[in-house]
Amino acid sequence: MANHPEEKALSGAATSGSGEKPVFTQQDLAAVGFDATRDLGFPGEFPFTRGIQPTMYRGRLWTMRQYAGMGDADESNARYKFLLANGTAGLSVAFDLPTQIGYDSDDPMAIGEVGKVGVAIDSLEDMERLFAGIPLDCISTSMTINSTASILLALYVATARRSGADTRKLSGTVQNDILKEYIARGTYIFPIRNGMRLVTDMFAWANEHLPEWNTISISGYHMREAGSTAAQEVAFTLANGMRYVQAAIDAGLGVDDFAPRLSFFFNAHNDFFEEIAKFRCARRVWAYLMRDHFGAKNPRSWMLRFHTQTAGSTLTAQQPENNIVRTAIQALSAVLGGTQSLHTNGYDEALALPTEEAARIGLRTQQILASESGVAQTVDPIAGSYFVESLTHEMEQKVRAYLDQIAAMGGMLRAIERGWVQHEIQEAAYQYQRSVDKGEAVVVGVNRFTMDNEVAIPTQRIDEDLERKQVERVRALRTRRDVGRHAAALAVVVAGARSGANLMPSILDAVESYATVGEVANALRSVFGEYRESVVV
Repeated sequence: MANHPEEKALSGAATSGSGEKPVFTQQDLAAVGFDATRDLGFPGEFPFTRGIQPTMYRGRLWTMRQYAGMGDADESNARYKFLLANGTAGLSVAFDLPTQIGYDSDDPMAIGEVGKVGVAIDSLEDMERLFAGIPLDCISTSMTINSTASILLALYVATARRSGADTRKLSGTVQNDILKEYIARGTYIFPIRNGMRLVTDMFAWANEHLPEWNTISISGYHMREAGSTAAQEVAFTLANGMRYVQAAIDAGLGVDDFAPRLSFFFNAHNDFFEEIAKFRCARRVWAYLMRDHFGAKNPRSWMLRFHTQTAGSTLTAQQPENNIVRTAIQALSAVLGGTQSLHTNGYDEALALPTEEAARIGLRTQQILASESGVAQTVDPIAGSYFVESLTHEMEQKVRAYLDQIAAMGGMLRAIERGWVQHEIQEAAYQYQRSVDKGEAVVVGVNRFTMDNEVAIPTQRIDEDLERKQVERVRALRTRRDVGRHAAALAVVVAGARSGANLMPSILDAVESYATVGEVANALRSVFGEYRESVVV
């Protein structure tokens, strides 16, 4: 028998509290003062609720990326070529933890972690092996790297130079979002304000030398993975974005000189319609912030361009095949929400790094959406939905309330330093986990529809001998390089850190002299020191 409208849904509460009202009508939009001309407009026009391009996917599909990196550079290079051969349009590089936090593979801090959650990159030699046979000026590359982002971008540029590629044609993104590391992810190195300096140094340098490169991907993804609600994800991401924009302005950059190259990174979670509303809300709020708060004049500065990844935190080790369905639903919400690029998780990622089969299924999910579902044939097909527009308005009110709270505290840096943002996310995560434990929020295969006998699936295994080989490579490199040039280049990095000079040129020269990631990071540590996290209570 069909549910009556007043019956409570069995799917559990939505993560941001939507879903209490069963039926939406035109009166709901009128009640909140919805104005289609003001709040929607047309695709490609302010406030970009309906998308940043007039034709959206009819003109160009979203970029299909698959996040990959494991073991050493050779193994990851083989995976990239496999993905390119299967139709992916852009590469997304995952780095191992030592690379992310500035330790070489032979550092005692790296023991047991080399190549485990991404590829180990110690030097220019490794980066050249990683992209061997891949024309860097013909593809788009996204690198998920933050505290060592300047070093890894320098390695990428040096690799492109040595391959003969035109560096002014390099396209892609370096995540470079250090604030969310202090909030939710933890791969920070330097004190917050020194980390911010590296971000703005890259803005200024890339604006001159890498005109097609996105110098930051302001990321809500990891805050959502840590347990934030959808509204918190948008609010905290945009608040971080505002801080980056202000930091660049304070460093002497004109807002319209760098803002068109800003990009964002969001999570696609399980609540299908809430996620669509989230993406629409984020574009609208950012457009008003850039135009009215920061005074940007270029319409491209008002556009929120974003990459989406399906939600790793929703994947279950129980009945992992169910994750294929979860990922498809999440990917569809991102497409209907107007994403510019998309990564779909492997169904086995709750157990290990994805196998080739899992990566292929993830990519095929996007290809089916693009080629078979018909969703790409109409620009913003859900505009005007009573439910979605009401959710978008509700989301906007929550986001603006958070932004007002943050402003009252003195801005995002102050809110992070006092632990307020971290506490808000921790509380949201706690409340959601309680609802799962009580069975109020259903997780299929975990707290409902379980199986007594689970069938094991094949998982990706990293060869334990890879760490030994990588350690041998980096040690051998140190014996071959020009010792004088290497030492002089690192001395310039140290001097630049002390003087306040833009650090990108000296970092690029250092990696071209075969200074390692850990050595450059240590040169900066010698001046900046290291960040120590405050206890959040």
